[in-house]
Amino acid sequence: MGKKKKNSSGTIGRWFKRLFVTGVIFGIIGFIVAGVFVSIARSELQSFEELKQSPNGQMVRVRAADGTIIQTLGPSFGRWLSIDDIPADMKGAMVAVEDRRFQYHYGVDPIGIARSFYERYKQGRFTQGGSTITQQLARNLFLNNRREFGRKIREMILATAMETKFTKDQILELYLNKVYFGGGAYGVDAASRRFFDHSATELDLAESAIIAGLVKAPSHYSPTADAKAAIDRASVVVEVMQDAGMITAAQANKVKPSEVKLAADKPQNSVRYFTDYALPQLDELIDETEKPIDVWTTIDLKLQRAATTAIQANVPRGTQGALVSLDRDGAVLAMVGGADYVASNYNRAVTALRQPGSSWKLFVYLTALEAGLRPDDQVIDEPVEINGWIPRNSGDRYAGQISLKTAFTFSKNTIAAQIGNEFGTSTIAGMARRMGISTPINTGPAMVLGSSETRVIEMVRAYAIISAEGKNVEPYVISKVTTIDGDILYQHRKPPPKQILEDWVAAGMTELMANAVESGTGRAAQIGRPAAGKTGTTSSNKDGWFLGFSSGVTTGVWMGRDDAKPVNGLEGGRSPARAFASYMRNAVSGRRTQQFTLVEYPERDEDDSLAFGYDDENLFIDENGLPLEGLPELGEAGSVEGTEPELLDEGWIDRVLGRQSDTSDAPAVPDQPKPQAPKPDQVVRPQSIDDLLSSPDDN
Repeated sequence: MGKKKKNSSGTIGRWFKRLFVTGVIFGIIGFIVAGVFVSIARSELQSFEELKQSPNGQMVRVRAADGTIIQTLGPSFGRWLSIDDIPADMKGAMVAVEDRRFQYHYGVDPIGIARSFYERYKQGRFTQGGSTITQQLARNLFLNNRREFGRKIREMILATAMETKFTKDQILELYLNKVYFGGGAYGVDAASRRFFDHSATELDLAESAIIAGLVKAPSHYSPTADAKAAIDRASVVVEVMQDAGMITAAQANKVKPSEVKLAADKPQNSVRYFTDYALPQLDELIDETEKPIDVWTTIDLKLQRAATTAIQANVPRGTQGALVSLDRDGAVLAMVGGADYVASNYNRAVTALRQPGSSWKLFVYLTALEAGLRPDDQVIDEPVEINGWIPRNSGDRYAGQISLKTAFTFSKNTIAAQIGNEFGTSTIAGMARRMGISTPINTGPAMVLGSSETRVIEMVRAYAIISAEGKNVEPYVISKVTTIDGDILYQHRKPPPKQILEDWVAAGMTELMANAVESGTGRAAQIGRPAAGKTGTTSSNKDGWFLGFSSGVTTGVWMGRDDAKPVNGLEGGRSPARAFASYMRNAVSGRRTQQFTLVEYPERDEDDSLAFGYDDENLFIDENGLPLEGLPELGEAGSVEGTEPELLDEGWIDRVLGRQSDTSDAPAVPDQPKPQAPKPDQVVRPQSIDDLLSSPDDN
C-alpha cells in the first residue's frame, strides 16, 4: 500500500514538473516573440522632434447635406509647451488620475491591469481602466478607439517600444500636448484657453484638476456642458492627488473647483445635437486618423431650423423637447435633442429613455392586424379587468360596439388591453423588437399602454417602417467621408431590402393612423395633405408624444421634463402634435403629395371570420347592435347632404350610438345615462377573442 502511494506521488510530481518546464519554455518563446515585435515597432517610430511637429489631432470638417460646413474640429489652437513649461500641478494631476505608477512601469502596467480586474470582480463592472499614459498616447498617435483584442495587443507593443525610445518626460510632454480634452481642444494649452481663457502656463491647482478630469470622458465632464459633473470630477482628482502624496491635506482643503471662473462660451445652435451624435461614429467607419477629412452628413439645415423653431415655439414652459426626422431611406434630416443646446447638450432624441404612452399601440395593433383582425372589424369598448389590472379610457368613457379603426382613432385603452390579453404581450414585445426597439420591454398587461421606456429615434424608425410599406429602415447620419482632396474613405450604402411586415399589414396600420389624424386624437397634426400618425400621453402627463409620416418623411416629437415630473396639460395631441405639424409643413413643402396605398387584405375563410363586419347601410347601430332607423341620407365623409361635414369625435360616437354626450349642443337621451367609471362588479374579464369581438347581446 505504501509503495503504491509513493508511486502515485511521484507521478503527480513528474507531471507538475513537465507542466512547469513547458510553461517556462512557452514563456521564453513568448518573451522572445514580443521582444522582436517591440524591436520592429521601435525601429519604425518617428523621432521625438518629428512627433512634436505632427498635427495636434486631425482636422475634421463636418458638412450638411448641401455641403455647408457646420462644424470644424481641428489642430490644437494652443501652442506646444515643453515639459518644463507645464505647471507641476497639471503634470501631477494628470499622472495621479490617469497613471499613478507612470514612473515605474515600461509602458504596460501589470499591477494596474490586475487592479482593474479586481475592481471588476468586486463591483461587477469595470470602474477603472488598466491603460497607462504611454498606452493612451500610442492609441491617440497610431491607432483608433475600437474595442478589439488585436488593437489592444498592438497598443501594448507600441507603448513598450516608446518606453525604450523616449524618456518619461518626453512621453508625458507628448501626451499633455496631444490628448483630447473636449470642446475641440487638443493639448493642455488649447484646453486652458478653451475653458479658462488663458495659457496653460498659468493654470492653478483647481484648474489643473478640472482639465485632468476631462480625459476620462470629455463630453460628460466638460465644464461648459455640465459644470456640476466637472466640479465633482475635479474633486475626485484632488483626492487622488492627495492619496498619491502629490499634494498635502492642507493644499487639498484649499482647492475650490466650484469657484473657478470659466471662459464665456461661444453661442451654439441645435445642430450640435446632431454633430455630437454623428462624430463618434467615425471610429467605426474609417481608420484614417491623420489626414484632414470632410464628413458629409444627412442633415438638412433648412429643416433643422424648422425643427428647432417647432420645438421652441410649442414646448410647454419648464419642459424639454426632442425631434427626429427621417427620410424614406433612413437619412436623418433633422435632430433636436433639447429646447436649448447651450443650456443643456444632453441629447434626448437618442439617449433619453422615456415611456411612449399610447404611441406604443403601434405594436399592439400591428400584432392584431397580422393575426387577422381588420380595421372594420367590430370590437367591444367596455370596462375590463386583466389579472387584477383595470385599464381606463380617457375620461372613463366606453363606447360599446365600435370598429377597430374607431378604437385606434380615439386611442381606446380597453381595446388595446384586450388585444394584449388575447394575442399575448410577449407577441407584442416580439413585434416591437422586429421593428427596431432595443430597450428592455416588460410583458405585464399594462405594457400595451406604453409602460416600457424607449428612445425617440427608435420609435421614429418603427413608424418609418410603416411609411415604407413594411420594408426595413435603418437611420443613418453620415453619407460619406472623404479626404480634403476628395478621396472617398467611406460611402454609405443602402442595406439590402428586407421586408419586416407584410405590405398589407403596413397598409392597414397606415389606414388606422391616417384616420387618427383626420378625425381622432391627432387632429392637431394635420398639415393639409395626407398624413398618418399616433399620439402618446403617459400617466399624470409626464410625457407627450406624436409620431407620424407624410410624403416619405417620418417624424417623432417628444416633450416632458428631465426629472419626469407631471406637466400640466401636456398631451400628445396638443403641443407635440402642433410641433409635428409646424415642422412637417416645411419638410414636405417641396415634395409631391403622396396618397396612401389602398389596403388589399388576404381573403378570410367564412369559418375564420374574426369579427362582425358591417356594410354602409348598417354603419349606425344602437347599443344592441341593431341599425338605427330614420337617419338622414349621408353624403361624402359621412355628412348629411347639404350640410358641413360633422366632426367625428367622441360626441359623434355617443350620438350615433344613442348615448348622451357631455357636449352641450348634443341631443339629450334620458334613457341612456353617461357612462361612469366601472365598479369592481361591473368589470368584464375577457377570456378570448370571441369576448373582444362579440356584440353586447352575446355577453
